[in-house]
Amino acid sequence: MPKIVDHEQRRRELAAAVWQVIADHGVAEVSIRMVAAAAGWSTGALRHYFATRGELLAFACEQVIDQVTERIQALQVPADPVRAVRAILLETMPVDERRRTEDSIAFSFLALGLGDPELARVQRRHFTSMYGLCLQLIEGLAAAGALAKTSESLPTLARRLHAVVDGLTVHVLAGHLTSSEMVAQLNAYLMELTGTAADLS
Repeated sequence: MPKIVDHEQRRRELAAAVWQVIADHGVAEVSIRMVAAAAGWSTGALRHYFATRGELLAFACEQVIDQVTERIQALQVPADPVRAVRAILLETMPVDERRRTEDSIAFSFLALGLGDPELARVQRRHFTSMYGLCLQLIEGLAAAGALAKTSESLPTLARRLHAVVDGLTVHVLAGHLTSSEMVAQLNAYLMELTGTAADLS
């Protein structure tokens, strides 16, 4: 009886191998050979699924986007709207090694996407999905009456929140902030955004 191969499961295994290579060696070291070795595959078997390094990286990044989305959807958020926003945003930020690896993959596409249309497509998906999340959170705060008084539109506030989250994330990845300093800065911005004096730590 022929063996049934779960191709989607094998692709997820390869994505996990990409994440491991990035965590251990950095995105610059990702190659067909390196990922095949990390997954315990031959390079020929890997090329059956991904013909190029770009295809492999694009798939790994999209897996990160899907994984973070699923984690947020399953999150048990606090009842307080400001703390709920904080909890959701921290799922996307490098507060531990898993999320640092996810962010390293996602933000590597800033440079990689400049010369590769497929990687640029994934980069756009990453930014669009993150902006969409920020807009949803800002709209939720507005509906709960939790935003500080402002003349700014909700989309403008969402873009600013997106910029703050991405900026803090990049500073941690670059070693300019620690994770705890990043969280403190996020807390301070959320307090300013919502006009709350409550300690969010």
